[in-house]
Amino acid sequence: MSTSSFVARLWSERDRPGWRLFAVSMATLAVAMILALFSAAVAQEGRIGLATASAVGALGLAGWVAVTFVPALAKRTSLRWIAYQVDYKLTREGIVYLGVILIVVLAAVNTGNNLLFLILGCLLAGVLISGVLSRAVLTGIEFKLELPEHIFAEQPILATVEVRNDKEVWPSLSLRIVGEGSAKHPAEILARPVYFPYVPRRNSARQKVQLNFPKRGIYKQDAFGIRTKFPFGLFEKTRRVDSPLEVVVYPHVEPAEQTYEILPLISGEMASHFRGRGNDLHAIREYVTSDSARFVDWKLSAKTGSLKVREYAREDERRLVLVIDPFIGAARTDLGKLASDEHAARFERAVELTASIAWHFQGMNAVMQFRTDRMATPMAPANEIIYDILRELAFIEPKTSETGGKFLDELAAETEVFKIIVTRRAQRSLPSALWSSSYFIFFDSL
Repeated sequence: MSTSSFVARLWSERDRPGWRLFAVSMATLAVAMILALFSAAVAQEGRIGLATASAVGALGLAGWVAVTFVPALAKRTSLRWIAYQVDYKLTREGIVYLGVILIVVLAAVNTGNNLLFLILGCLLAGVLISGVLSRAVLTGIEFKLELPEHIFAEQPILATVEVRNDKEVWPSLSLRIVGEGSAKHPAEILARPVYFPYVPRRNSARQKVQLNFPKRGIYKQDAFGIRTKFPFGLFEKTRRVDSPLEVVVYPHVEPAEQTYEILPLISGEMASHFRGRGNDLHAIREYVTSDSARFVDWKLSAKTGSLKVREYAREDERRLVLVIDPFIGAARTDLGKLASDEHAARFERAVELTASIAWHFQGMNAVMQFRTDRMATPMAPANEIIYDILRELAFIEPKTSETGGKFLDELAAETEVFKIIVTRRAQRSLPSALWSSSYFIFFDSL
């Protein structure tokens, strides 16, 4: 931006009442200064009365400006930078620097050497300059963190950190964006700092950062910090920015080895359940070598001189209900820590397996419903409800009481739809009517 365009923009955005107040206050202070100089001049000539009146008039004008104009101008000024919460931390270089200052102070006081006092002044000026410049670097900075809409556990993602410098004239140098936390609540989202060497004035800079969330659930970040050691590295200043952020992380859905073993069994159970269904003719097409001979339409083939195959609508074979039962049994105080950890690990494996099965049928464009003891999705194409399923699985927790666990009894009456049930209940406690229309996956087998 050229100087002329910068001045033109300031002129177009000018605050006319504010500038009018400023001009009147400066004119009044100029009159007060003239009266003060006149008072000093006439006092030297011995005209004490006139000097006193001039001095009182100068003080009165200055006081009037302080009471009347200064508050009005302050209200028109953006003072947000004063409210910035900035934390200071002395760096190792700063400790050495202050140690040098202490040595120079002792040497200057003991010797009275003017050169040492000059060096001491330069060293102290360096501290002052460091504070002013670092404060200026942190002023006028805003940032945002952009995350993907859907995040899965154990799968690295690329997030974008954008820093914007709203200052009119000065760039910002050597900035780090860090996640602010404490010993009790550590930084969960942005655990590593993101470095920005240069952010131009009235412009922004972007950095890609890889994040990894090891477990499902919700991750929180109460605040972030904008940090700098500019210019000399004597102090590390951190401006805290409150930005409550919550991220929902879905369970890990990458098919595990047991998923490959279970899916063929599920497919076989479904084929057995729906045997004899799907007799509605959907289309007739040319025969391919992978088609079964029992679907060949021999009459039409004889008429056309080429093999024709009948296709039947088999939508019923894609309708299923996926169920996870969070009941893991009554709490037992005699279990050791290792046994409790093993139960928790099996529950997590069950949740991941349920998510993997849902993701598998979503890829097949199946029509499905998902149920737990506290929620049920509508029967709909899996790609329409898959993220509702994954979100519920991100929050689900094991339950030690059987409150609400009777929902399995309600499923027993639905014999027309195939059910995949993931549970830890004993086989003898399951409704007998479920066995003919369901495939069970037990926690203890995982």
